[in-house]
Amino acid sequence: MTLRFWDVFAACAMALAIAGSALAQSDKYPMKPIRWVVPFPPGGSTDVIARLVSPKFADALGQQVLIDNRSGASGTIGTVLVARAAPDGYTLLSNTLPFVANPQLHSTPPYDILREFEPVMLIANQGSFLALHPSVPARNVRELIALAKAKPGFLNYGTAGAGSNPHIAGELFNLMAKVNMVPVHFKGGGPVIIAIIGGEVAFSYLAIAGATQHIASGRMRAIAVTGTKREFALPDVPTVAESGLPGFEFSAWHWMMAPKGTSRSIIDTLNEKLKNVLRLPDIALRFRQEALEIMAGTPDELGTLLAAEIKKYAHLVKERGMRAE
Repeated sequence: MTLRFWDVFAACAMALAIAGSALAQSDKYPMKPIRWVVPFPPGGSTDVIARLVSPKFADALGQQVLIDNRSGASGTIGTVLVARAAPDGYTLLSNTLPFVANPQLHSTPPYDILREFEPVMLIANQGSFLALHPSVPARNVRELIALAKAKPGFLNYGTAGAGSNPHIAGELFNLMAKVNMVPVHFKGGGPVIIAIIGGEVAFSYLAIAGATQHIASGRMRAIAVTGTKREFALPDVPTVAESGLPGFEFSAWHWMMAPKGTSRSIIDTLNEKLKNVLRLPDIALRFRQEALEIMAGTPDELGTLLAAEIKKYAHLVKERGMRAE
């Protein structure tokens, strides 16, 4: 009995020591540079947000914040990397709707959102627009739908990969307009922009962030924005609903996640510091110019949103038969 007592005592003491050490580490966090994984190539909206925010986020944390573009498989490669990382606050993920859609596109999901990640913050709501190559004979959504119905399967649109924001927006458009425009998958938003400019695809649903200069130069035509109201960056461009498809609305959330098991004190520190950065006047102005609505929510609010988004896009994936394999 005495030996058993001391065995239990020793085990409890060790557990308390480990917990105390973890707490002390949390109190001193961060003590080294932080890796911010962007699971898409440079040039897309997720990358734009990270690069806008990271310098001042680093200042707020007192440590370097290093952007790590780990693209591939519509964001899955970088996302899985973070899921497998140590839950110590030194590896973070930013992502958007592919984070929710990707597990539903596979018969064997590559990761489990609710079991493998801790929500940090809902950062922003992103505006996007229908960007056409100048040769496409459509000046509004009504004409685009008519063209698609006249030539079924003829029009194609670029995506940043299966389950990416443009893919989800495109299949929602197809479903609501009762047309069948064909997705062409690329490895990120940057390559899609290049494909439109080069005439490789007819159009896409592009994030306004990082793409407005191509409209001004005449290398692509903006016929509609996908949200419920006109965008600050494109005030003369109507919504999809105004332009020919009533009821259509698509907007993409951007969020930050950490590996499951990251302590709540570290999560709260990241949330607080990032929120302070997003409140800075110059950051707020840049976000507005890029059609990014700052949300700066709590970790719990993001957790609730993610659960709802999983259910929402499961319906679209099923109806359109969207698969990654």
